[in-house]
Amino acid sequence: MGDIKSALEIAMEKVKKLDKATDEECLRWKYIPEGEKLGTKYLKQNCNLVVELGKYEEDIVRYVLEGASDILIRNIILPKNDIIKSNNRKAMDGLKNLKSDIVGVENVFSKIRRIFSHYVEQGEQQRKQAYELLKTDYEARIQQAIQQQRGSLGGIKINVERHPQFQEEWLKTQVQLDAQYLKLLDEYKQELSGVT
Repeated sequence: MGDIKSALEIAMEKVKKLDKATDEECLRWKYIPEGEKLGTKYLKQNCNLVVELGKYEEDIVRYVLEGASDILIRNIILPKNDIIKSNNRKAMDGLKNLKSDIVGVENVFSKIRRIFSHYVEQGEQQRKQAYELLKTDYEARIQQAIQQQRGSLGGIKINVERHPQFQEEWLKTQVQLDAQYLKLLDEYKQELSGVT
């Protein structure tokens, strides 16, 4: 009979067979999260990105930039309210400080601004129309159900907007309406990630 190995011994043998991480991988693992923290700090505390980046050595800055850029790009979202609009502007301003290809960044930003403009103007109109249509449809369905149960309406007035099923349907509708914008926004954010 051969030697029976413990699970720990088997695991240790597998670890020994793994390739050691390269110096670049180690730097990425260490400094991309630092860049993410910097991006978050910029968004929350309004620190100076250029000054903060100056604290890192030249061979490390690119990893910090990558992490910070990733956080700023992820924080560009559909402008559903004024706070989000302000955060979007801040993230975009921060990216202008991080990226060297300003023309490329501005080209992508102009596409993003068009989406935001359409979302705020025509999208708001679409959402209002969809809301009213859903509300009217839901009121008719409830009135019909009441009529079938009682035989007559009896002057009952129902606020369907408070009904949990109506709210659930409205959330689904909003997700569907936003999906077209989110798809384009995600494409542009990918493009922005590729800009140096």
